[in-house]
Amino acid sequence: MQQPFRIGTRGSPLALWQAREVRRQLAQAHVLAEEGDASPFEIVPITTSGDRIQDRALLDAGGKGLFTKEIEEALLGGKIDCAVHSMKDMETAFPAGLEIGAVLERGDVRDAWISPKAPRLEDLPEGARVGTSSLRRKAQVLARRPDLEIVTFRGNVETRLAKLDEDLADGTLLAAAGLERLGRLDAATRLFPVGELLPAAAQGAIGIEIRRDDAHAQAMAGAVNHKPSAAAVAAERAFLEVLDGSCRTPIAALAVCEGPAALTLTGKVLSPDGKKIYDIRRSGDVAAPDELGRAAGAALKREAGEEFFAALRSAGEGPGI
Repeated sequence: MQQPFRIGTRGSPLALWQAREVRRQLAQAHVLAEEGDASPFEIVPITTSGDRIQDRALLDAGGKGLFTKEIEEALLGGKIDCAVHSMKDMETAFPAGLEIGAVLERGDVRDAWISPKAPRLEDLPEGARVGTSSLRRKAQVLARRPDLEIVTFRGNVETRLAKLDEDLADGTLLAAAGLERLGRLDAATRLFPVGELLPAAAQGAIGIEIRRDDAHAQAMAGAVNHKPSAAAVAAERAFLEVLDGSCRTPIAALAVCEGPAALTLTGKVLSPDGKKIYDIRRSGDVAAPDELGRAAGAALKREAGEEFFAALRSAGEGPGI
């Protein structure tokens, strides 16, 4: 009997949904049974360091790579044939021998505002508490409302919603795509337009990571690659890599395909308190997304200046996702 195509994933409800969606699309693309005795697929849940660490912000423990380390080790060790990730959780550099084999069609890129007390962020009373573990969200919230108190929120979607029910904060922000995938979009009080709150690089995108020398996995994943989404994600990640290569700071980015050949990237870098903001908008060839992202990142880095990044390095800020 042929060995099943093993799909590695975190074990959270959202991660398992994403793995099942990858399985569904692979089965459809290759005309294979998705489930049952005849299914050639196996979903392999793997607990990561990021799942185990719940008592402090990830930036204090090593960054967002903690959500992928054990899964990538399993992939390199041949224990799984592909890994499914939220692309915004991935480091910009891959371990030697690994690559992204496909990006599924992207979901909603927006952030959701969730609060039982205020329909909008602007409606919160002075000094209210907003829960988030994201430096990007923290900086953009403080840029709009410097009077607010930011409290650290960790955990999966249901855990964060429960913390809100326990009155540990007056409001929080979550990715709309995650809420929608879990059938919890009804929990959102409001969806932020991207012009108000720019998303994280690769937010809403699901990626399939494979071994570079695995031709079978390349063929499997390649059939479900959504080229416009892959190009946008590549541009955003290249932008992030340039800005985060020597310093880690709150960064937001969104690339959008405009026609068959054009790609437009909007990017932003902020100080953690939201008092300093530098942004850029640049267009390029959809066939060269990495080039567009790197050029935009380099231009924004020059505009912000070395003093801006030196101050953040000395402050010891962590990755801004």
